[in-house]
Order: sequence, then C-alpha cells, then structure tokens
Amino acid sequence: MLVPRLRASLRGLAIVAAAVSPFAVAGQAQAIPVGLELSLLIDVSGSVDTTEYNLQKNGYVQAFRSAAVQNAILSSVGGSIAVNFIQWSGAGQATQSIGYTLINSVASANAFATQISNVSRAFSGNTAPGNALAFAAPLFASNNFEAPRQVIDVSGDGAANEGINTAAARNAALASGVDTINGLVILGEAGVQSFYQNSIVGGGGFLQVANSFNDFATAIRQKLVREITPVPVPEPASLAIFGVGLAAVGLIRRRRSAGAPSAQA
Repeated sequence: MLVPRLRASLRGLAIVAAAVSPFAVAGQAQAIPVGLELSLLIDVSGSVDTTEYNLQKNGYVQAFRSAAVQNAILSSVGGSIAVNFIQWSGAGQATQSIGYTLINSVASANAFATQISNVSRAFSGNTAPGNALAFAAPLFASNNFEAPRQVIDVSGDGAANEGINTAAARNAALASGVDTINGLVILGEAGVQSFYQNSIVGGGGFLQVANSFNDFATAIRQKLVREITPVPVPEPASLAIFGVGLAAVGLIRRRRSAGAPSAQA
C-alpha cells in the first residue's frame, strides 16, 4: 500500500491533471478540486453535559470565524477546503449534521461557522469512536470534491465503551484511502489520552490535547490551522512519474469506492 505522503502527492498530481488536461480520467470531471477534504467528528456522548457540548460547538464556531483559520484556508493549496461536521455517540449513533461544504473565502468560512452554531445536539449515549470512524470514512467517496489530502478529525473526552474496535476501524479507514486521522482529546477520564494516541491517531497524524472543555476553543483553532496547512508535495521528476501517479490515484479512488464499509445512520 502507498504510504500516506506519497498517496497524497499522487492525488495532488491527479487534481492538477484534471484541471489542465482535456484527457482527465472519466468520472472525475465533476469533482471540485480543493486543497483538503476534512471530516470533523464531535463527541456528543453522555459524558458530555450541555455546557460542555456548547463549549465544543462554540469552539468550532469561533475557530472558523478566526483570522488564523481563515488565513490558513486561503493560503492552502488552491485557497480552498471542503469540510463536513459529524456528531457521534454510541454504536449506530452518528449523523452528518452538515454535509461537505466548500470554504474558499472569509464569507464562506463565516457561513460555515453559522451553520455549526445552528446545529442541535443529536445524541447523548455511549461512546463508540470506532463506529464514528466507520461512518465518516465512506463519505469521502461521494462528497463531490477531490483533494490531495483526506483527513478525519476526531474530538472527544472518553475512551470507547461500546461498538466496534476503534483501532481496527481506524486501520480500515486508512486502508480505504483516508490519508490521516488526527485526535483532539479533552482530558479528565483516566487513560483517555493514551487511548486516543494508540487507537484513533493514524496515518502520520497527531494528537492535540485540551486540558478541559474550557480550553477546547483554543485547542481546536490550533488543530485546524495545523491540519489545513499543506504538507509540502515533492515535484514529479518526469512525465513518466506523473503518468504512474495518475494511474495509481485512479486505483486508490476505485478501491475507496468499492471497498469502504457502508455508512451507518
């Protein structure tokens, strides 16, 4: 399997090819090229009370309205990202509260922040991050965007107490074509930081730590800036490498569409 950075580089080449060549791969012509496809997974399990839920939600709102995040988006590859917003709790409790949305301006970033502010809490059950990952991963294949990087961002305050094995779900998501899975852990529960590091973070991802829900807004802003800032992509040595890369991207996309698990309701 291609390593995440090489896979991301090859997908980036494919996007350039689709944009400039009349011979672009069939089926990708309708995809909107962006610098990043980002899936935000927010923990709304029973361990998160109403005040803590609002601190999380408002943290995302403040982040997308901040100059730091907006500047990161506008200075990223193509000056644009596609992002969705998923609430998750127990097994079978995950929903895409906001579908993949193009952000390519200050106005669209502010509009996305307003969408988040209008979201109502969906669940308050057990904690099944593995099921949340299994729900989020297939959505990349049908979101009508194409990017050199696909990233899942999981935030929460507790280890799994229900559902499928989290590490196995993480590995399946990466195998399906997701490049990186990052975590934002809110401390409080014993062992939760180790759980996030060992069972959620993957594909060369990182773990951001918030000491409490009161620190969430700062942590998510810093995390988003780090996620959105593009990883340097090596230039192709020749057109031959470009051709191989384009073919490999096609295989990766077909594998993601055919082999990814079905989303849960």
